[in-house]
This record gives sequence, C-alpha cells and structure tokens, in this order.
Amino acid sequence: MKTVHTVNTATATAPAPAPAPAPAQSRSAELEEQIGRTPGRFRVMTGDRPTGPLHLGHYFGTLHNRVRLQDLGVDVFLIIADYQVIIDRDLADRLTEHMEGMLLDYLAIGIDPARSTVFNHSAVPALNQLMLPFLSLVSVAELNRNPTVKDEIAHSRQSAVSGLMFTYPVHQAADILFCKGNLVPVGQDQLPHLEVTRTVARRFNERYGAVFPEPDALLSAAPLLLGTDGTKMSKSRGNSIPLGATADETARLIRGAKTDAERHITYEPETRPGVSSLVLLAALCLDRDPHAVAEEIGGGGAAVLKRTVTEAVNSRMAPIRARRAAYAQDMAYVRSVLRAGNERANEIAEATLDEVRGVMGGVL
Repeated sequence: MKTVHTVNTATATAPAPAPAPAPAQSRSAELEEQIGRTPGRFRVMTGDRPTGPLHLGHYFGTLHNRVRLQDLGVDVFLIIADYQVIIDRDLADRLTEHMEGMLLDYLAIGIDPARSTVFNHSAVPALNQLMLPFLSLVSVAELNRNPTVKDEIAHSRQSAVSGLMFTYPVHQAADILFCKGNLVPVGQDQLPHLEVTRTVARRFNERYGAVFPEPDALLSAAPLLLGTDGTKMSKSRGNSIPLGATADETARLIRGAKTDAERHITYEPETRPGVSSLVLLAALCLDRDPHAVAEEIGGGGAAVLKRTVTEAVNSRMAPIRARRAAYAQDMAYVRSVLRAGNERANEIAEATLDEVRGVMGGVL
C-alpha cells in the first residue's frame, strides 16, 4: 500500500527514526485500550500497492497487525491500490499477476473475507470522485511541504514526477474517508499523510456539514527489517524475501544476505545493521528477544546466524505457504473474494458520495 502502510524506510546507513510525538503515542495507547473494550466502534482502512510480491518486511511490519485487529472485531478494509501504481512509475507492469498474488498473501496470512473487506481502487469510481471536492480543501503550499511527498519525489523512479504525486495525500484521504474509516494503522513516517486526511475531513465538515470522522493514527512499532543487501527492504530492489517464496528460495536468499567481517554475533542495530536485521528476523519468527538469539549464536559466525534465520523463517512461514498453495488451486474463489469486496466497497462509496452531494447542494 502505498496507501497508508507501515513498511520500513530504514536503510543500513540511515539514522534511527525520531520517536513519534508524545501526543500521538499517548493517543495510540488510548485507542488500543478502546479497541479492547469496544472493537465494533472502529473501522480500519489500510492496504498496499500491487507493484510486486509482498515480503517479510510487510508481514512483520503491517500484515500480522491487520489480522490482529480483524480478530479483535474491528471492521477492516484493505485496498489493493492499483490506481496508485502509476504515481511513481510510467506503466503498471504485470498488474493482474501482482493483484492476485496480493490476494493470495492476504488470505494465506489469515485475512477473513467474512470479517474484512478487500477491494481494488479502480473498481470503486465513487471513491475517486471524492478527490475533486477534497482537493479544493487544501492548498498547493500545504501539499508541497508534505514531508512524505518530498521523500516520494526524491525516490521516484520517474525522470519527472507528475501532478499525481502532489495529490497523493489527498487521494489517500479519499481512500480512508469514503468508508468513513476512523482508525489508520501507520508508522510515524506516515503521520503527515494522515494529518492531511484529518485536515480534509475537518474542513469539509466545517464548510458543508458533519459527514466525515477525523481518523486517528494507531501507531505501529514496525520492526526495522533490512533487505538482503543491507538497504531498505523493497519489492523493486530485488532484496526482499517474498511471502510466496519456497523454503529453498528462502534459504538461497538468506545465504546471500549481507553481514560483516566480525565473527561474534551481537544485536546492535546502530553499528551492525545487516547482522542485527537477520538476528531480528529470527527473533520475530521465534517470538524471542533478539539479544537472546544473538547471545545463543555467539561465536558461531555468519554461517550459524544464517542457518538459524533460515530455519526460523521456514518454520514460521510453513503454514502460511501451505494455505497460499491451497488457495492458489482455487483461483475462482480468490477472485470471488475481490468481487464481493468490490461490491461492498461500491455500496458504501455510493452512499457516502450521495451524502456529500446532499450537503454540497448536488454540485457533484
């Protein structure tokens, strides 16, 4: 997603991200308590861009949290943001393949179509129609100084970015508000995007009448998993471990992961990012403390570290792979999940758009 997601932005040489603002952390803690008491009050909106296979960074960063919220009883909406693929690339390559792969991954990790709504962006025209009034509520200067947009532009794959890049935060506002989402799981780097959504909702309500909630951020302590080359784990960099990889493919990718020359294994993310990321991956898969995992490996060196990581990942992913393979044998069902999700999303989007037309005097 590039729509409201919590994938890591850390690199081997990047400094650790600054702590999230205290009010955001405090509010997030309050929300967790409220979710535990009354989960039905909340509707989560999040998702991914279908630009390649989902990987372990996605799984530990966002995917398992979506399943947790779903299982708690929160109404979860997952958008496959196919329209947003062209934000920073000229063509939407292998779009159908990537969308179906994403659906398989969602189902395999435990997303339940009876409790969560999965839909694709382009199938809900009323959602995109909200963009027009929403764009009238923010200034060019506000969009231009959005730090997340600046970062996206800096890392764009295009020689010159399109106007779509600047409207990206408003597009996300439409994604969230069409279904009146009131809770968005985000990493701290996504807080500026969510603030645009809150601004749009507040200004719309002030100008036309109360229609939209101002969604809250549910901060995620997403683990900092690096790619096998020691830089940001990314679908486009070829340095990730896909959820759909076989056990042998996973072993090969981990064998090629970057470490360092020091034999004794320690967990020191600041000074040994590559080694520490592998230790953390093993710890996450084993539900253990990374310091304890590193201490156990000790002087075993990179070979023992990589063997430990491979065994841990393959053990953790085995049931997910089995479910994914089973779903892949029934693609008719998988596609029906998306059709049903699209139908529900369309019904909700049309109802919201009708409400917007009503308070705006039928201008849309």
